[in-house]
Amino acid sequence: MKEEKKLRNLLFVVNPIAGDIDKEELEDEIKTTCAEHQLNCTLYRTTGKNDAGEIKKRIEQDNYDAVFAVGGDGTVSLVGALLIGTQTPLGIIPLGSGNGLSKDLGIPQDTEEALQLLHEHVVRNIDTIDLNGHPSIHLSDLGFNALVVKRFCEGDKRGPGAYAWIALQEYIQYEPKFYRIETDTENFEGEAFMVTIANANAFGSNAAINPSGILNDGRFEICLIEPFPKAAAPVLLYRMYTDNIDGSIYTRRISCRRATVYNVDHEVVHIDGEPAELGEEIKVTMHAKSLKVILPIPE
Repeated sequence: MKEEKKLRNLLFVVNPIAGDIDKEELEDEIKTTCAEHQLNCTLYRTTGKNDAGEIKKRIEQDNYDAVFAVGGDGTVSLVGALLIGTQTPLGIIPLGSGNGLSKDLGIPQDTEEALQLLHEHVVRNIDTIDLNGHPSIHLSDLGFNALVVKRFCEGDKRGPGAYAWIALQEYIQYEPKFYRIETDTENFEGEAFMVTIANANAFGSNAAINPSGILNDGRFEICLIEPFPKAAAPVLLYRMYTDNIDGSIYTRRISCRRATVYNVDHEVVHIDGEPAELGEEIKVTMHAKSLKVILPIPE
C-alpha cells in the first residue's frame, strides 16, 4: 500500500447547530490536534446563507489538502458536493443526529476518535450520483421517508425522538404513490410506499434500506417498498434494522448505472437528507469513484 500524502493545510466547515456538543470547545480541540501534528487549520462556521458559495471561494483561493465537514448529513452533503471531481478529499467529523454516510464509511462516531483521522488515515475514492444536476453522495428518497424528512426540517425539534414522532403521524394517513422507473437493467411501473435511490447502505437511524450496497462499485440501487398491509409495518422495520429488508415480499431492488424516475404524483423528494424540488422527470446518473474521502486505516 502506497504511503498517503501528508495533510498539512486543512479547512474545517463547522455547523454550529449540529449535535449537542459545545462548538467552541470542539473548535479548540480541532486547533489543539492540528497544532500537535504541525497542521495548518482554517475554521469556517456555516450560517445558512450562501455557505456553498463562501466555501467554494475559500477552496479555490487556498490550496487545502483536505476539507473536513464537521456536522451532520447536511453538512457532509454541502461540503462533499463541492469536492466531487477534484483531487481534494472530504473528511468527516460526525456531529448530527443521523450521520448516515459516516457510519457507512466506518468513520468513528466519537469526536476524539474521528479527529485521529487528521494524522492516521487512508484516502479512497467513492461513487456519487447526480439527480437532475443535484449531487447525491448517500441516499435520496421519494415518497414517505422524504415527506418525513421535509416535516422534520420544517420543525424546530431535533433528534431521533422527534423524527420518530413525525414518522408515526405521517404513516397513519400516508397512501402509496404511482411511479414509473426506467433503468439500464430493468423497469418498474406501479405504486410504491417509498423509492430510495441508494449509493450507500443505511439511513442515519441505522435502518438499512440497501444492506448489500457498495460505495465504490460504479452502480447505485433503486430500492422500492411496495404497498403493504399495516400489520406488516413492524416486520418491515425489523428487517431494516437487521439487514434483511431484501427478504421481504414487499420490497424490490434494482441495481443500475442510470435511471429515469417519473414522479407522476409530484411526491416529495429529498437528497442526502435535504428536501429538493426536481420536477416530474428525474434523471439519475452514476459518477464512479468521483469523490475522494478520508477513512480509517483498515485493521
